[in-house]
Amino acid sequence: MQGIGIDITSVARIATLEQKYGQRFRARVLAEGEQAVSAESLAGLWAAKEAVVKAMGTGYSGFGPQCISITADSFGAPRVKLRGRASVMADERGISRFLVSISHASGLAVACAVAI
Repeated sequence: MQGIGIDITSVARIATLEQKYGQRFRARVLAEGEQAVSAESLAGLWAAKEAVVKAMGTGYSGFGPQCISITADSFGAPRVKLRGRASVMADERGISRFLVSISHASGLAVACAVAI
């Protein structure tokens, strides 16, 4: 195990940012191929990406959230794919994959990531 990260995000905060900035906000946050149909799912993706960079121990150093793609496997479990500088930085740290869990309750989205 290389690191653990956790993040909690307000769904209302994400909804406010989405209302204020619209597609610009989604373009900044979502990776190619990612879809978030509601503020709740967008908050979950945001929390997962934040947890991933915390598990990496890098923050967004030289890359943005759109370099991290959170998709679902055939069972619906979150899967992480890194692109560009994020992928290079993970390789440099000996990280080959991530385990991620996302949950929602009481207007919040929480995610935990383990870098392996």
